[in-house]
Amino acid sequence: MTLAIALMLYGATVATLGPPVLRRLTRRGNAPRLGIIAWVVAIVGTLGAWAAAATMLTVEFATYWGHPHDALRACFAIMWNPIHEDGSGATQAVTFAVGALVAACTMAVVARAVSVVREMRRRTHAHAKALRLVGRRVPGLGALVLDSPERQAYCVPGRPDTIVVTSAALDALAPDQLAAVLAHERAHLSGRHAPLTAVLRAIATTLPGLRLVTAGAAEIARLLEMCADDKAADKHGSEPLLGGLLVILGVSGAVPSGALAAAGTAVLARAERLVDPVSRMRRATTRTALLGVIAATVTGLAFVAATVAFCSAVLG
Repeated sequence: MTLAIALMLYGATVATLGPPVLRRLTRRGNAPRLGIIAWVVAIVGTLGAWAAAATMLTVEFATYWGHPHDALRACFAIMWNPIHEDGSGATQAVTFAVGALVAACTMAVVARAVSVVREMRRRTHAHAKALRLVGRRVPGLGALVLDSPERQAYCVPGRPDTIVVTSAALDALAPDQLAAVLAHERAHLSGRHAPLTAVLRAIATTLPGLRLVTAGAAEIARLLEMCADDKAADKHGSEPLLGGLLVILGVSGAVPSGALAAAGTAVLARAERLVDPVSRMRRATTRTALLGVIAATVTGLAFVAATVAFCSAVLG
């Protein structure tokens, strides 16, 4: 039980300190890929620690179900408080209630997140199927053209993955701008950005009060767009991509749930990166800081487990 409490405290520390530190390091997008890894490690570390703690507590109470006063003695011993054994029906009921509550809450959160992911996937696949019915192929374009007065370009994961560009966007974009925008969307699909975004949105919807997850989902979505920008800019140049984003920005409509739009997230911040890229020194400094945060998050979890195991061995 000591390890369970230590894991809960570790998770609470990362959940509290993580968002402001990570947001400060990733807001400029100096190292977007490493920034995504740092956010994911923090989120997975926190939720993993809490899930492990919940599992341990559930097993602990289930093990002590026949001897509820022993379970309560263990809990109070950790808090350095005296305990009075009574083994009464009330004590047994409290013991069972705690274990059942932990198990039920954990299962409810997991079930809710899975349900949201499945629903988002169902809608996305249904939309992709509908697009293939109404869209038209243009030779050499590598995308479906959807007749619409709104300027849009987005990708929809499915079987197969689909890139969509509207007729209005096709008419407005110059050839080099169109190529850069489509390269941006292909980068999303090849990088499997949509599944990661869907999972994070599902967790954020399930745990709306956890700032690490809600802020992390928004920041990772922004950083994924920057990663796609970098790939497109490397191939077609920054100016065509920036021009294409500005053509679409402000006149595009809402994209379907689960789709990733070229001009759908943090366009102004991304435009600033393209116009005024940071120096190599600044990028290296940010990468070093992010690597330090990742290392601290991972080693912190290992240190908690190792310390509790060592103390248990010495005191036991």
